[in-house]
Amino acid sequence: MKLTLKIWRQAGPSQKGAFETYTVDGVSSDWSFLEMLDHLNDDLIRKGQAPVAFDSDCREGICGTCGCVVNGHPHGGEPGTTLCQRHMRHYSDGETITIEPWRSVAFPVLRDLIVDRAAFDRIIQAGGYISASTGGAPDGNAIPIAADDAEEAMDAAACIGCGACVAACPNGSAMLFVSAKVSHLAMLPQGRPESALRVKNMVERMDEMGFGGCSNHRECEAYCPKEIPIRHIARMNKEFRKAWFAERR
Repeated sequence: MKLTLKIWRQAGPSQKGAFETYTVDGVSSDWSFLEMLDHLNDDLIRKGQAPVAFDSDCREGICGTCGCVVNGHPHGGEPGTTLCQRHMRHYSDGETITIEPWRSVAFPVLRDLIVDRAAFDRIIQAGGYISASTGGAPDGNAIPIAADDAEEAMDAAACIGCGACVAACPNGSAMLFVSAKVSHLAMLPQGRPESALRVKNMVERMDEMGFGGCSNHRECEAYCPKEIPIRHIARMNKEFRKAWFAERR
């Protein structure tokens, strides 16, 4: 295939960015989207030009490192699929593809398609963990957990922190990400003792990081590559209200 790519180029956080147009030829429909970008970069390097900077790591949809807005859709818009898992068979010969970084005040552009997602790390540092010793595997297996709760907690734990929820939301909200982290710990007995402090600290840090609020657009749910449902946001709000009222007794 021969494609025209309109890619956001930005030399640094304080530099002005703009779209630049490239033509790539010889693209296989079996390639992944990132392999297509690798092909483009090989050509740019041969020509003595700066390659396009983009994030990638495992390229198996596990690590959450990759992510761009492709033709207006985070991760390209294929349900349950990260950008590294998307294949070029979804595009046609001669097609023009627009590629942009995540757009959010809380995710400043570092270079080209790479954004700084350290805001997510700071939210996790505020409480997305269990500080008490939970023992070894035998200890964990000795605590009975209802099957439905375990399944729901595991579904929430599937969040890979890629930031597509923020990129998709018109408000730039991070509530799906935060709620998934709050939910998966709050539903397990090991996480309950710290649940009130956890949700309070994580929500407060989320607001400090500059993310917008949730107004039920559901775009986060639609573009989450792990298909995490927004019912976790409802659970997080419930946990937050419980913590708020308990603090004022």
